[in-house]
Amino acid sequence: MAALSTLILLLCAAKDVMPSSPHWKPTWPSYRVPVILPQSTLNLDKPQFDAEARLEVVSPCGPACHKSSPLPTYEEVKNYLSYETLYANGSLTETEVGIYILSSGGDGSRGRSRTKRQIYGYDSRFSIFGKDFLLNYPFSTSVKLSTGCTGTLVAEKHVLTAAHCIHDGKSYVKGAQKLRVGFLKPKQKDGSKGSNITNSAMPEKMKFQWIRVKRTHVPKGWIKGNANDIGMDYDYALLELKKPHKRKFMKIGVSPPARHLPGGRIHFSGYDNDRPGNLVYRFCDVKDETYDLLYQQCDAQPGASGSGVYVRMWKRQNHKWERKIIGIFSGHQWVDMNGTPQDFNVAVRITPLKYAQICYWIKGNYLDCREG
Repeated sequence: MAALSTLILLLCAAKDVMPSSPHWKPTWPSYRVPVILPQSTLNLDKPQFDAEARLEVVSPCGPACHKSSPLPTYEEVKNYLSYETLYANGSLTETEVGIYILSSGGDGSRGRSRTKRQIYGYDSRFSIFGKDFLLNYPFSTSVKLSTGCTGTLVAEKHVLTAAHCIHDGKSYVKGAQKLRVGFLKPKQKDGSKGSNITNSAMPEKMKFQWIRVKRTHVPKGWIKGNANDIGMDYDYALLELKKPHKRKFMKIGVSPPARHLPGGRIHFSGYDNDRPGNLVYRFCDVKDETYDLLYQQCDAQPGASGSGVYVRMWKRQNHKWERKIIGIFSGHQWVDMNGTPQDFNVAVRITPLKYAQICYWIKGNYLDCREG
């Protein structure tokens, strides 16, 4: 079984090699995406919803720690990718999965006192104002969760976010049963119907329109891990809304190696809690990576957790540029690197296995999830 887990990792690799041409465009690679299918579903007791919502996750296990961890066995991978589904009526199920490779596919304690520090030198975040920006793509794909986190629209009725926004690793958080997703929209001005008079010096005030969540999927890797050595690798969740949101959404994609990202940078927008009511955009360089995580120093504050990390690359098949979400902003890590303490903000990478899982949650058909 251990050999099979290694085979899965090796097969889930990009087949495209980045060319060295001076006219090269950063291009989305093609991946061999595995198939993850439900095997059995078990009804669980209704949760208590007694955990406090945490807007950030702290883990002392840094890049070296993750890189030195042994590869999981096939049974462990299946267990981590099995998942719980929480429904709006409070019922809860657990689904075991099987993982298949189709040959026909396309080719520390020291840091805890400083964990609030997530701004690195000059604050490079940009607050996005005005409906001309907030209501337009890609900023319009960012939504706010009623538990205080951020999410990203990834389908007509689905939102991708961080698992810790609704589950603390042991229990579902307060408010998870009645979870809502907020969409920014302009406030209706009294007496302004039919009027074109605006004060250009003042940004237009916005408000949130809320849609209830029908069901939520959380991988067992997070529920069992709780942000320890493997838990942070699975800090993601998918929310299904009760009705379509009718906005343009951003597709998910398998995370390429950091060296293949345009400029080595990532981008994301979120509702940082130090700027209430504002959507905050930022971009930064990736500093390090493991198979499951991206380490960066993008300025961020609690509330941005769950933001979709995206890049814009050339889609060769469609002959156009396309943005895709390649990760989920998770939290903060304070690690000892060669005797020198250093802190990072961390994003969970969408690996081929996670892509297959999340895509199946969205589409319900593995045949629609063969290209990452």
